[in-house]
Amino acid sequence: MPKFLIQASYTSEGTKGLLKEGGSGRRAAVDQVVTDLGGRVEAMYFAFGEDDLVMIVDFPDPVSMAAISLTVKASGALRTRATPLLTIDEIDEAARRQVAFRAPGM
Repeated sequence: MPKFLIQASYTSEGTKGLLKEGGSGRRAAVDQVVTDLGGRVEAMYFAFGEDDLVMIVDFPDPVSMAAISLTVKASGALRTRATPLLTIDEIDEAARRQVAFRAPGM
């Protein structure tokens, strides 16, 4: 299953919701939406600084990740970044593939 690193920061409205529900309430909400699309939350941590939330999630396909990303962003409660994560085997396979590329001006 494709794996993604999610980094998020709460807006002021999202922070108010977090204060009301607590971390366990938000974890339950995240688990529900992820599992509804066939995914799994591998890790979820709250933080402070640039990011308020860091997660690693698995989804059956990138379209499921995109669907959740669009819905979360449309809520206005969080600003998020999703980064696809690749295994060592996937990078090894990518390194073996021939790519016809010419750098600009070369």
